[in-house]
Amino acid sequence: MIALLGFATIVVFLILILTKRLSVITALVLVPMVFGLLSGLHPKELGEMMLGGIKQVAPTGIMLVFAVLYFAVMLDAGLFDPVVAFIVRTVKGDPLKVVMGTAILTMIVHLDGDGTATFMIVLSAFLPIYNKLNMSRLVLAGIVALSVGPLHLVPWSGTSARAISTLNTSADKLFNPNLPAIVAGIAWVLIVAYILGRRERKRLGVVDFVYQHHASLSEEQKSFRRPKLIWLNATVTVLLIVILIKGWMPAPVLFVIASVVALLINYPILKDQQKIMRSHGSNIFLVSSMIFAAGIFSGILTGSKMIEAMASTLVSLIPEQHANLLPLLTAVTSMPSSMLFTPDAYYFGVVPVVSQTAQHYNIDPLEIGRAALLGQMTVGFPLSPLTASTFLLIGLCEVDLGDHQRFIFKWAFGTTIVMTIVAIITGSIHI
Repeated sequence: MIALLGFATIVVFLILILTKRLSVITALVLVPMVFGLLSGLHPKELGEMMLGGIKQVAPTGIMLVFAVLYFAVMLDAGLFDPVVAFIVRTVKGDPLKVVMGTAILTMIVHLDGDGTATFMIVLSAFLPIYNKLNMSRLVLAGIVALSVGPLHLVPWSGTSARAISTLNTSADKLFNPNLPAIVAGIAWVLIVAYILGRRERKRLGVVDFVYQHHASLSEEQKSFRRPKLIWLNATVTVLLIVILIKGWMPAPVLFVIASVVALLINYPILKDQQKIMRSHGSNIFLVSSMIFAAGIFSGILTGSKMIEAMASTLVSLIPEQHANLLPLLTAVTSMPSSMLFTPDAYYFGVVPVVSQTAQHYNIDPLEIGRAALLGQMTVGFPLSPLTASTFLLIGLCEVDLGDHQRFIFKWAFGTTIVMTIVAIITGSIHI
């Protein structure tokens, strides 16, 4: 009975958010509450489970709030402006260099893990060049989509944050073992960029022209730029990433300190600090509140033993001789599943059940999380019709979603396959 209620909770949750009957936050809270009460839980018990779930995801929520703030400060201060200017000057009129430059700039800018900001920065730099050279906008949309994939596995991206909170783990345990796979994914993207660039060069030839890039900034955005502090900001960012990867300090504490330091360095005047925080406040609130709502969802499902019961049911259905393939199956299906599941539906509805099932076969549940991140709403999110940033990308490039998906899907799926192979070789996941 408990297993049935658990499956019903997830199915109803998926239906409500996929059909947009409820917001994700509302569904994360109300659906498990209703089914928790139907299972016979006392309201006091239910409240304790919800509070326990919130406590579990609190470190992740804090990390996400201050990570978004930190990279927002760096973007506003203009940390990436010289990189944009250099790449635009270097590519000139060679379609091959243009495509390679697009990929490299996208990867650098996407270190912040924010797809919307990345698309706006990169497309503002390169769309005029593609238009000037008569290059395919499908190539532009495709290579940008492809390039954000491996970098979207960073612990502060919304997708990784969901996986971390669902599995109740730390960023370094989920992220570090996947580093070789991420590097392999980056290498694959650069190879694809070279192939697509060669095709465009063969089709169009090399045009001799000089394009001056002028970022379309408002007066307020220009006032936030801190060009004299670029090297200091770059040093702080590199140091932050090194400490994060090494695990020398808990990620939530690290980002709290880093964001405060970044604000003080770039905007010592209180009025400027308040402007920066206000301009990014809505985005920070939406993402962080979703994480805490997810804590309620997972807290009820775990505390009521629904996940345990669902996992036991799945265990009875999976042949024992094939159970070791769960991480591989999760990895291979992760990218295509982006077309069917939102990150909330997948990481809060599917991953907990699969990871709990894996535990019954003595498989580390973190392997399920690492496998899922190799494609589900990382590599797959810029192709998915379930994410708003996808429509920003194709809208700015003025390409059709179906054309975009047909053009880049095989290359994106290739990214996941390459990363999966390397993840198996390096032991991030096992078969």
